[in-house]
Amino acid sequence: MSDPRIDEALRSMLPRMRRFALWLTRDAHAADDLVQSAVERALSRWHTRRDEESLRGWLFAILYRLFLDGKRRAARQALLLGSISNDEPTWPSAERVALAHSTLAAFAALPVEQRSLLLWITVEGMSYREVADILKVPIGTVMSRLSRARRALRQLGEGDPESPSLRLLK
Repeated sequence: MSDPRIDEALRSMLPRMRRFALWLTRDAHAADDLVQSAVERALSRWHTRRDEESLRGWLFAILYRLFLDGKRRAARQALLLGSISNDEPTWPSAERVALAHSTLAAFAALPVEQRSLLLWITVEGMSYREVADILKVPIGTVMSRLSRARRALRQLGEGDPESPSLRLLK
């Protein structure tokens, strides 16, 4: 594994992976641990990678799957321990900063699946096809999920959280 091309390819992806991990975990130390685990997993499974173009999607898929596995593990542990801490952040009172924080809070209130889609498409600039490959779903599913995520973020930002509509089935 001492190939300089592998080293350079991974180094170039570290800032993006860390930024995505920060949004997922909301904690710098946990994000660093998550990125380290993802890089370790990528190196140990480097031979399973399909081609050069899919490196970014492959690394993000590893990172996302590790995050989900960690969340599931934490949920099981929380059930066993019976205690979940819920620390609410406090925001500064300056109007501009408060507005920015409220927007970020609305983004943070989105489910992790919607946050991930918005980050991959809008921040990372990934194509719908790349995201569909990461999630292993059809491209139309990515597009509809992204539409719902944008609508949810818009409604949360306006202070109007949408309650799910129920359909009657006969």
